[in-house]
Formats: sequence, C-alpha cells, structure tokens
Amino acid sequence: MSLTVRADAKINLWLDITGRLPDGYHSLNTVMRRIDLYDDVTVETNGSGEVSVSCDVPLIPTDERNIAFKAAKAFFAHAGKNMGTNVHIVKRIPVEAGLGGSSADGAAVLTALNELCGKPFGMHELCGIGASLGADVPFCIMGGTAKCTGIGDIMEPLGCAGFAVLVVKPDFSCNTGKAYRSYDASPIAEKPGFNAFCDSLRSSCSGFASNMYNIFEELYGDERIDRIKTQLLGSGALGACMSGSGSAVFGVFGSLSEAERAARSIDIKTKFAVKAI
Repeated sequence: MSLTVRADAKINLWLDITGRLPDGYHSLNTVMRRIDLYDDVTVETNGSGEVSVSCDVPLIPTDERNIAFKAAKAFFAHAGKNMGTNVHIVKRIPVEAGLGGSSADGAAVLTALNELCGKPFGMHELCGIGASLGADVPFCIMGGTAKCTGIGDIMEPLGCAGFAVLVVKPDFSCNTGKAYRSYDASPIAEKPGFNAFCDSLRSSCSGFASNMYNIFEELYGDERIDRIKTQLLGSGALGACMSGSGSAVFGVFGSLSEAERAARSIDIKTKFAVKAI
C-alpha cells in the first residue's frame, strides 16, 4: 500500500526566544502559518521491517539524519510493530531556509503511516510523536495558524485573516547554531506584545504585517537580510520578516496577484508567490 501526502511549508509571523531550558533546548514564543508551498512525500509499506528514504534532490541525506527516516522509525516504535516502509520525497521547499521543509516531510511520513496502518493514533498522540523529532513537526501535522509556546510544541489554533506571501530564498544560509550561542552568551529581553500580536491576526493583514518579529534578525545582524526586506517593502509588501532561523524572507500582501506582481520586481532567483493556507 502507498499514499502520497503534501508536506506544506510554514512561515513564522513572530519568533522570539524566551529562555534556555536545562536540557539545552530553548523556550519560544512563535506564531506559525502554513503556506501553499510543499514537497510531495510518498510512503509505501513494504513488509520488510526496513526503512528506506529517497529524494529527487541528491544533496538531501537519506539515512538516519533525515527527519522522514526518523519519523518512520518513531512511528513503528510507538505502534509496537514494524511493517517497514519506503519513503520518496519530491523536494520543492528550499533547504536551509527556515520554512520547515524537513519537519514537514517528517510530519507527512507520520500522517501517511497513520493512515496506512488504520489510524492507531489520534491527532494529539501523533503530534506527541512529532515533538520527539523536532519542535516544528507538531505544527506541520496540525497546520493552519497557531500560537506556539514551550519549545514550539504547545499549540493554540488562531483565527487569522487571509493573505498571500512572496517568499524569497537568497543564495546564502544562516548559521543557526552560532546565533543560539550568541543568545546564550548575551540573552535578548523577551519582546513585548506577543499576545496583542496574536489578537491582531484576526483583523486584515494590514493589522499585523507591520508588527511581525523575528529575534534571529537581531542575532544575525545580517545586512543582506535587511536589504531583502527593504526590496519587499519597496515592492508593495505590507510587512516583511525572516522566517524561522532563515535565510528565507517573506513579504505579506493582500492578494496573490499583488505578490506575483512584486515577484517580477525582485531580482533574486528563488522566490515563490503563494497563498497562506
């Protein structure tokens, strides 16, 4: 049996580090929103007891370093049986972008295996398995728009106005580990206004777009990110922000046609005008 599942990317409308936990993880305040940019993940049970992962992008690891591989192993461990599976990923979400691509692939594997195995787990249990793989995986299972706290795994669905985004992925990556070490050495005070920002999402996108926040922009202090944000704002975006730990940057627009028009004016190769879903 096989099943192909969409693995949707996410953006962070707000992302703040609020502290370092004893286990080394960091507590967060974040708002995530699913967008219409996705990988296709095909999961096939094979009866062998073995897990294999393949991908159409050669640079993507396909061994135990891949969250999709870990997700299959974790699912079978929690289910108490190992049917074995082949996973194939058709990659569209840029890597090292802060768009949750690997987490989305892991979430898709969990969702597909749950379906193929007769739904042994409810949504809450499936998200619990996902949390052991990565902080973004539970949200990638649930989708929509959510206020996320803890390490990102405590989720509260939010109502949110419709909007479109232009996502721009520059040809450089950001050093996330270095940024966290910079925070640990000299923590930045928690950004005020998180709950008010969450409340503002229910209004039109102009009500929240100019107030988006990402602490990693401060931690990196990268002028290249600032220049992309300036380009997006100059092309008509209501607000612009880096997603996750970067390096992708997105602008918020009132309609898809406005985002597509802006895409034609941004001179960066990798870009996607898509709806927030």
